Amino acid sequence: MVAIEIGRVCKKLMGREAGRYCVVIDVIDEGYTMVTGPRNVTGVKRRKCNILHLEPTDDLLDVKKEASDEDVSKAIAKAGLTGKVTSKAAKPEAAEGEKSAKPKAEKPKRATRTKKKAEQ
Repeated sequence: MVAIEIGRVCKKLMGREAGRYCVVIDVIDEGYTMVTGPRNVTGVKRRKCNILHLEPTDDLLDVKKEASDEDVSKAIAKAGLTGKVTSKAAKPEAAEGEKSAKPKAEKPKRATRTKKKAEQ
């Protein structure tokens, strides 16, 4: 069994970031850790996290305690895990000038109850 330690890549199981990968950068106490994605790579903000909400993987990065997001990004790239941990939400959106292929269809307006009574 792998332990939760500094540099361990984990998958978040709970919360708004569930399903995304993060890196443990500090062990606060026996129940909590400090994790980061970093946000521009995986979409996970630097925050305190309950260890019961993490699923550790076999991957371990060489990062120092309280490492910056830049250092963690470099360690992810060096380990070759960029494709594994990158989430769709963290990828940059289409450029402002570009439009999507399908334009949005306008919904027809519904008559309200007051208009129906007025028509009668």
